[in-house]
Amino acid sequence: MSAPYTVRIAEDLTDREACFAVRKEVFVVEQRVPQDIEYDEYDAVAVHVLAVREDGVPLGTGRLLFGEAAASKTGGDPSVGSLGRLAVAREARGLGVGVALVRAIEEAARARGLTALDLHAQTHALGFYERLGYEAYGPEYPEAGIPHRAMRRSL
Repeated sequence: MSAPYTVRIAEDLTDREACFAVRKEVFVVEQRVPQDIEYDEYDAVAVHVLAVREDGVPLGTGRLLFGEAAASKTGGDPSVGSLGRLAVAREARGLGVGVALVRAIEEAARARGLTALDLHAQTHALGFYERLGYEAYGPEYPEAGIPHRAMRRSL
């Protein structure tokens, strides 16, 4: 049985708008992250991934930063990318969308020659990322008023 959704690289403006719509629903509306910090200059250079239902409804998104765009998030190591802005619409949670998005971002990172990925995980999501092979490091810190920990996985 095939999955009721597909995951792909966001290729055009319509796809990117769908990514931003999911992020707005999850981060700005649900988690009350201020909109002016949710969207940043990195959106223009990031590789965005998008999960869409069979009927085209967007279910989830995430992004990959690499090279100079990732440097401030990865300690400046050019072989390490940054996985971020992972968001799954409420109605799609529990369907494996988050796992599929992370794996798609990892694949995109490998295709760009990256050897590891860093991310800033909300502390309630640490177990999710640990199950996918990410290891937490460093202290807990607030980001957008939400507790986070840095995590890394070798690819």
